[in-house]
Amino acid sequence: MEPISETLTSPSSVPTLPFDLISEILCNLPVKLLLQLQCVCKSWKSLISDHNFAKKHLRKSTPRLMVSIINNRHKNVSLFDSPIPSLFSTLKIQRTKLRFPNSLKNKYCSPSGVCSCDGILCFVADNGSFVLWNPSIRKFKILPPLNNGGPASYYGYGFGFGYDHLTNNYKVVAVSLKEVSVYILGTDFWRTIQDFPHSSCSESSGVFVSGTINWLTEYYDHDGASSISRVIVSLDLAKETYQKLSLPDLNNSLWTLGVLKDCLCICARSWGGKFLEVWVMNEFGNKESWAKLHTVSYTGDGGPYVIGKPLYIYEDNKLLMDFRDLEIGMVKLKLGFYDSKKDTLKILNHQNFECYMDPEVYVESLISPCF
Repeated sequence: MEPISETLTSPSSVPTLPFDLISEILCNLPVKLLLQLQCVCKSWKSLISDHNFAKKHLRKSTPRLMVSIINNRHKNVSLFDSPIPSLFSTLKIQRTKLRFPNSLKNKYCSPSGVCSCDGILCFVADNGSFVLWNPSIRKFKILPPLNNGGPASYYGYGFGFGYDHLTNNYKVVAVSLKEVSVYILGTDFWRTIQDFPHSSCSESSGVFVSGTINWLTEYYDHDGASSISRVIVSLDLAKETYQKLSLPDLNNSLWTLGVLKDCLCICARSWGGKFLEVWVMNEFGNKESWAKLHTVSYTGDGGPYVIGKPLYIYEDNKLLMDFRDLEIGMVKLKLGFYDSKKDTLKILNHQNFECYMDPEVYVESLISPCF
């Protein structure tokens, strides 16, 4: 009779899995664990580093929430992320501090607005430089200066970031008043395209949806009344052409563009921030497909909250939203759930941080900004 130890350690008795099945299993794991598993063997390292595997993994990634917090004592801005809280969450969300690359901390910190696509964050830094950063794999790229030398961080300027399905690549778009520049990932230069249809963007960061980057713009009608009109300017990343998208007929004064369920959405707030309408364009580009998703109002006790915008929509159409708690001398961010069936708002407990910019939803990914 053979010793048990020899039988267990015999190579012929060790079960092996087909490589395709290994790939399928690894594809469902979080990025942090996959980075560690690259050290198991050369074949795993090659698989996890492969761009096609990264794309497959991306389709199964879960969204995360990024918030920025100000340290009042030192006026420093720190970035944190968290899993999207569940509807049954009553405790403080699990925040993890993102490790901002050391070489970015001094000249490139304090991003003014963030766009995200496939796990890559695009932002404009303090010195006006564009930065692409994937915090999941801790890789970043500082883009070359714009040809016109201007930053995109004040009124009249805008930027956006998205994926061009025709070239299978990512593009950064910078709007400098009417001049528009495009940077393609993997190159080392900007090139100009057709001028922006309006003189300015109302919002600096554009919204990526359906292969387009979209900005909400305002302009004055020249009909003698000098009234302000709004329109969405949409840039097709593949064709690099513009179209104007009409908005739903609303009277609310404060408008924000966003995306829910892969559809363009518009959030219209009343003055005072106690009332919010959420509209979704179910068929991109079709004005008739605008439909009201929710009407959110806050009238309860517990704080002078100002409604922000929806961040995430759950399967039962409940919304994760951000709010501003207007305490004396400060404005602090809180998160909450809106249940349309019960018409109730549930503010998450123990959420109390001073926010530098609006929260951003992004996904973990293995996509590198450096290819």
